Amino acid sequence: MRLEGKVCVITGAGGGMGREAAILFTAEGAKVCAADMNEEAAEETVGLCSGEAFAFRANVAEEDDVRGLMAATAERFGGIDVLYNNAGISPDDDASVLDTSVEAWDRVQAVNTRGVFLCCKHGIPYLLERGGGSVINVASFVAIVGAATSQISYSASKGAVLSMSRELAVQFARQGVRVNALCPGPVETPLLLNIFGDDPAALERRRIHWPTGRLAKPREVVNGALFLASDESSYVTGSTFLVDGGLTAAYVTPD
Repeated sequence: MRLEGKVCVITGAGGGMGREAAILFTAEGAKVCAADMNEEAAEETVGLCSGEAFAFRANVAEEDDVRGLMAATAERFGGIDVLYNNAGISPDDDASVLDTSVEAWDRVQAVNTRGVFLCCKHGIPYLLERGGGSVINVASFVAIVGAATSQISYSASKGAVLSMSRELAVQFARQGVRVNALCPGPVETPLLLNIFGDDPAALERRRIHWPTGRLAKPREVVNGALFLASDESSYVTGSTFLVDGGLTAAYVTPD
């Protein structure tokens, strides 16, 4: 029961790592708001949880939605202790800077960058009311390293999340709010499996650079988030918390 008594808001909870987090966090004693644009998927997530949870439809790119999300959670559970800002997108038309459209760029920044900004803007005040808490912003290993197989809009958005997390960590440290950037490596999510399933050569081009030679399981990443959400990480703030199977440490891999 590492999160007993804590109230957690998890965005992008309709599937993938967000769903896995809601299941694990409730099992560890947390009360969870499972937020997603797809309310039906969020409800399915709630049905898989073993503790108190409710679904809330929210587009994190829309300020009114985020404001309502935080208010509804605080009203239902009496406050908020943990923000797990997990929602993010990587559209099919994200590519090299030479090929990415302005529309694709704006679409990704709206969700991945503005979404985290809005969740922090409207969520951190609730943490301050409780005397502190934990903010987990999902960045990525692509915020650390570059790739010839470019996805410029996604990479830029995750770099922004990383920088934002550092600044917020410093700003709110003495008020008891910890802010960390969770940076997963490639994860076995429906989105990534769909991309690689259609193009085995693309998978192999990337796999050769992974020291472990495999994708992460969602639970392996979410276990890192559990640590950051819990009081066990009470002196961890402003960190680039990598759960990447050694990818960012690699120069030459065994293969």
